[in-house]
Amino acid sequence: MALSLLLHLLGLFLVVEPLSVAAQTANISLGSSLTASQGSSTWQSPSGTFAFGFRRIADQDLFLLAIWYDKIPDKTIVWYANGDNPAPKGSKLELTTDGQLTLTGPRSQEIWKPESVLSGRVAYAAMLDTGNFVLANNNADYLWQSFKDLKDTVLPTQVLEIGEKLNSRQTANSYSQGRFQLQLKSDGRLVLYPIALPTEFAYQPYYQSNTSDAVDEMNSGYQLSFNESGYLNVVRRNGNIDKLINKTLLPIRDYYYRATLDSDGFFTQYAHPKSPKNGSWTSWLPVWSIPENICFEANGDLGSGPCGYNSFCRLDANRRPICECLPGFSSLDPNNKLSGCKQNRIQSCDEQGNSKPEDLYVMHELSNTFWPTSSNFEQLQPMNEDDCSRSCLYDCYCMVAVIKEGSCWKKKLPLSHGRQDWNSYGKALIKLPKSDASLDDPLSPQSNTGRKDRKTLILAGALLLGSSVFLNFFFVAAISLVFLYTYQKRHNVTTSTSSIMEANLRSFRYKDLEEATDGFREELGRGAFGTVYKGIISSLSSTNYVAIKKLDKVAQEGEKEFKAEVSAIARTHHKNLVRLLGFCDEGANKLLVYEFMNNGTLASFLFGISRPDWNKRIQIAFGIARGIMYLHEECSTQIIHCDIKPHNILLDDSFTARISDFGLAKLLLSDQTLTHAVIRGTRGYVAPEWFRNVPITAKVDVYSYGVMLLEIICCRRSLEMERENEEEVILTDWVYDCYKEKTLNKLIEDDEEARNDMKRLERLVKVAIWCIQEDPSLRPTMKKVTQMLEGVVDVSLPPCPSPFSSIC
Repeated sequence: MALSLLLHLLGLFLVVEPLSVAAQTANISLGSSLTASQGSSTWQSPSGTFAFGFRRIADQDLFLLAIWYDKIPDKTIVWYANGDNPAPKGSKLELTTDGQLTLTGPRSQEIWKPESVLSGRVAYAAMLDTGNFVLANNNADYLWQSFKDLKDTVLPTQVLEIGEKLNSRQTANSYSQGRFQLQLKSDGRLVLYPIALPTEFAYQPYYQSNTSDAVDEMNSGYQLSFNESGYLNVVRRNGNIDKLINKTLLPIRDYYYRATLDSDGFFTQYAHPKSPKNGSWTSWLPVWSIPENICFEANGDLGSGPCGYNSFCRLDANRRPICECLPGFSSLDPNNKLSGCKQNRIQSCDEQGNSKPEDLYVMHELSNTFWPTSSNFEQLQPMNEDDCSRSCLYDCYCMVAVIKEGSCWKKKLPLSHGRQDWNSYGKALIKLPKSDASLDDPLSPQSNTGRKDRKTLILAGALLLGSSVFLNFFFVAAISLVFLYTYQKRHNVTTSTSSIMEANLRSFRYKDLEEATDGFREELGRGAFGTVYKGIISSLSSTNYVAIKKLDKVAQEGEKEFKAEVSAIARTHHKNLVRLLGFCDEGANKLLVYEFMNNGTLASFLFGISRPDWNKRIQIAFGIARGIMYLHEECSTQIIHCDIKPHNILLDDSFTARISDFGLAKLLLSDQTLTHAVIRGTRGYVAPEWFRNVPITAKVDVYSYGVMLLEIICCRRSLEMERENEEEVILTDWVYDCYKEKTLNKLIEDDEEARNDMKRLERLVKVAIWCIQEDPSLRPTMKKVTQMLEGVVDVSLPPCPSPFSSIC
């Protein structure tokens, strides 16, 4: 009886389901039309999620025939018909009575019509809730569909077959074809590559999936599938699936998803809430993208690279390319950052004549900037920087020289595939006409002094030439006294700041830093030691952007002590430390100028919308450990950080961890504070000894590192009061419970990469538990922590971190 009832219900479901699907289709009958005008009507999908119709382009009377998300304020376009041929106002889209879909202009000229319509009579059109616009016959067979007329976007339920391509737009605001393509190749690889416009000749790929099998064709990919849950997969012919996204996505019931080949060459998946959050809408959130680093991965002998010719590429905080022109060059198209750059004044071999090159040109430096595959016409080795610079200066064909690892590469224009690489030491030397070179540093007090001295000399000369012998003698004596006084003053300043100069630090005026930050407008963050602002200082050749920290309170009263501590910080160099570039010391105004880290803080990286890559997280953890070990054991004077936490770990262009705020504890706190704890560190990372009247040692940093290591492993904060399970509120307690009960898998339930690496996970957890021991003497040194992390020494079984607490 039960089986009969089940079969009966199943039969009803099979009957009802097609009716339900049919009910979700709002058919557009033959003879329907749309007219291009502001506020014109559209053809909606049944739920209203998508709309098909005309979208006005900027402030012009030109229109794009498009499909867009209609329920969100952005009205994001996901398909367009006439990107290269916008429709004038008054144009008409008509589904004719004989089943033709045509877009014509006001004078009845044809602008667009679908290509490759399958044979058969079109009975109706429909805008579906999937975002697919279809032309169908009476049997509901699709004779044409927008899902097969690919542009730059794919949507859930959409499939790309072998040979089908996505094309990027030229810019974010232009719908003309751009110079990047995504394609599933016949051998099963999903590839991203630039093309040589206006043709489709493909240059070397800058991304390719590992889904090709030359031995077994059935193990090669044949479809790119964007499934209904929002996951992108390459499907192999034998049915196996390769996930492009190895992280848990937010539920599709709450979020819209799309994947777009963006104008900068990234294939990115975005998510957008279906309803406002806390009363306001948010924009599209990137949850995944390829490639990892387009600046490095777009190589080859042909083409310009991701930023165009005569430019160089670096990544911003979202791993997107920032394209900058060489000094002496300007953008070909200010509206297109990828268009490349042109020379402001073309140099030729004829213009030198009888003049010496140094009278006509200067060599401008760009640190860590390279064009690895571009325009080398001579390599000189071995050669130092001075000889390399002079060689290029005297060679009329040489426009740029790169000095790296004892070799000098001379290059001609145009330069391609330029990039800044902070993992390689070297620099580019650009030959500039003196008329184009800005030699004076506007932020340098020395340059202002020099100008004043020149004015003084000119004035003195004029007076000497126009006066009597007596006055000449008087002025000579006066000027001599002025120069003697100036010399003595400069000599004293140089003596008192020699350590600053040795550390290659710059002294800034408060007014200059106020202007550099636009009145301290853009705040990057605030911490125990002060507030950090984003600034732009054009005179720094290595980067335009800096991070400027306004110190809240400095313990040292004297100028000499402050500069001594700042100098000590500046002389501390390690690949896992943020570099100090300069300082300001004007009375109560004490500021530090640091290099700017494009990828933000570890906190934003760990606690964002999606879980970051496991291996990348582990490499970040290793880098932080090495940086702290350097501060504790390899500096000339030991530095205890006192505030190790994810907000004080910054990530550079290549996601290398860089520790910030080191040395500030000594700079801002009295010696007594470091001897007996008076302050408290950041909640959740504080070693127990901060709460006792005991000396503070380097072991406080070990404790904080252990807490942060657990955050890196679990991708959650150390304290989360909103947790439903009370046992999970304090991360350190929960982790020890899981370790004791042998249920470490609970820590990384949604992390497939970590689940496949349980042996290393267990080792990392044991290291972290050793670090968070309540008794400082039980904690290892950071040197031993680094050795344990890297597997150089074994990790013994750790005891309970808090022997008198309930977790033990």
